[in-house]
Amino acid sequence: DLGLTSARWQVLGAIVAAERPQPVAWLARDLGANRQNVQRIVNDLQSEGLVAFKTNPHHRRAQLVTLTDKGSEAYDAAMRLQAPWINDLAEGLSVEDINTMHGVITVLRRRLE
Repeated sequence: DLGLTSARWQVLGAIVAAERPQPVAWLARDLGANRQNVQRIVNDLQSEGLVAFKTNPHHRRAQLVTLTDKGSEAYDAAMRLQAPWINDLAEGLSVEDINTMHGVITVLRRRLE
């Protein structure tokens, strides 16, 4: 209902999680995704007013991606929907179980890469 695909939500999340505005290549690295795919998603988000580009003082061509107020509102709305869902999903799992699962997934991901 928010007009956010899973991929768009993940890119917005990477922008939110970053300590400061980052270029697309760095967002792609943080997501473990292809730069071209992330660039396409960022361009779509920009055309919808959810993100904006800012001049990068360290690199003329690699603009920094920033969240707009509209993008922040969309991300916050998605998180409000996601929180009950993830809480239901994790119900009955211990923190130890979740940490073990995270470790296994991390190892499998490294091996697949």
